[in-house]
Amino acid sequence: MKHITKVYGSLYANDDVPLTLNKGEILAVVGENGAGKSTLMKILYGLEQPTSGEIYLNGEKQFTGDTNVFSLFGLQPDTEYTVAVVYGEEKHEISFRTDKENGAVDVRSFGAVGDGIHDDTDAVQAAIHFTPPGVRIHFPAGTYLCRPLALRSHLILDLARGAVILGCPDRQQYPILPGLVPDMNGGKNIMVGCFEGLTRPMYQSLIHAEYCEDIVICGEGTVDGNAQNSDFWTEYKNFETARPRLMFFCNCKDVTVHGITAKNGASWNMHPFYSENVSFYDIAVEAPKNSPNTDAIDPEACKGVNIIGCRLSVGDDCIAIKSGKIELCRERCQPASRHVIRNCLMAFGHGAVTLGSETACGVKELTVTRCFFKQTDRGLRIKTRRGRGKDCDITGIVFDNIRMENVITPFVVNMWYNCCDPDRFSDYVKCRTPLPVDERTPHLGTFTFRDITCTGAEAAACYIDGLPEAPIDQVTFSRVRIAFAEDARPFTPAMQNDAVKRCKLGLYLNNVKKVSLDDVVVQGAQGDILVAENCGEVEAFALREVE
Repeated sequence: MKHITKVYGSLYANDDVPLTLNKGEILAVVGENGAGKSTLMKILYGLEQPTSGEIYLNGEKQFTGDTNVFSLFGLQPDTEYTVAVVYGEEKHEISFRTDKENGAVDVRSFGAVGDGIHDDTDAVQAAIHFTPPGVRIHFPAGTYLCRPLALRSHLILDLARGAVILGCPDRQQYPILPGLVPDMNGGKNIMVGCFEGLTRPMYQSLIHAEYCEDIVICGEGTVDGNAQNSDFWTEYKNFETARPRLMFFCNCKDVTVHGITAKNGASWNMHPFYSENVSFYDIAVEAPKNSPNTDAIDPEACKGVNIIGCRLSVGDDCIAIKSGKIELCRERCQPASRHVIRNCLMAFGHGAVTLGSETACGVKELTVTRCFFKQTDRGLRIKTRRGRGKDCDITGIVFDNIRMENVITPFVVNMWYNCCDPDRFSDYVKCRTPLPVDERTPHLGTFTFRDITCTGAEAAACYIDGLPEAPIDQVTFSRVRIAFAEDARPFTPAMQNDAVKRCKLGLYLNNVKKVSLDDVVVQGAQGDILVAENCGEVEAFALREVE
């Protein structure tokens, strides 16, 4: 490493630092808290921010960019390759052999035109239906205008650079699917449609899979919902039927979406629902900041979701982990579990990573690491309330190695969420005095935030507000730096009844059993940097305020 410099606003965390480490050598980096040790190590491993770099494939430069997650497309099957990654003067090589391929077909062989004018739905659907399992279906460059497409198991869709699957803008061309289909043999109802945590009729999604397994959607192409040219955004408040997702995976297993750009979904863009082993690698999800409910990725009641190297900028939450409302939980209780979010960029959404508000089945074992949040309203956003139910157990949440810039409130844990559903303004939801703990009462467990830097905060450093009858078990902050913007404006830190706008509020925690603060710095707060109300044990080590 040579001439390493890292600046946060006017603060130089590293200033022209050289570092040389020889093979077999063990080097210790020591210094006071805040000296820049962790920052230097994050830069060394490419975790602190996107890095400049070069990639060579068999000696030929393929890519130069500002990300630390790379994809290579267009490789031949059953072929040896050597990939070289160059960072500064460092060069790392990896050799591998690609897998054999069962075969490949071109959608144009089935009659697809790809001119953006002709309706290519029937041709593409025929390719999906009649191509043998495991054979790659290739979309060459072109615009394929389509009505909703139904996927099947053992499917590979390959979108070349310049290929666009473009959604039909006419709402009348989208079939309406029931929420539940009764099982005539007396078993569990078959779930088909869902929205906002309930099984309910919905328009079929542009890319739609029900009870499928082994699906791959990959390449450098684009899936464009085209909602900007429909009434899905302009008339969304008048819809009786739930708007379609861009991609919906219902009760699916082993799904991979890799490399593509997904954009302009009518509502949520990526919605895995009661699915298992779903991975999103190196994809971009885009929608205008003012587009309604265009969440990027919303796994709901899923097991084992990986979101890695993705770039998300949408009109609502970038990632929202869900597990349904209490009615859905009674039908089939399955918590969201074993999710990993890593090396992602999230920008301009209401929340970078949100849990809820539909979490009636609980959320467990979520790790968010090595991510960059930029200009989102909130960083971590947990939203629930009374009535979500006793199975709403949210615990084992870890945020590690995160950088936030210009996030209004970096940490929000809100058990008084007042949006959606007729009961949101009821006395039961609003009552600030303890109520009996019963089957309607949610529970929040352990939350850990470590090695996090936030600059340009405005409303509050953190806003954590539990229920008096069910306090949050434990909140831990370790090695966290939060700096307020000098020109910060007042905002409501969380969406709750009777919310008060705040500006430069420090660490606010209410109704938490145990609070642990270790090496936490807050810069520019107005008033006390720590306000702990109705909290049990509070441990504060090296809690510092910087003017």
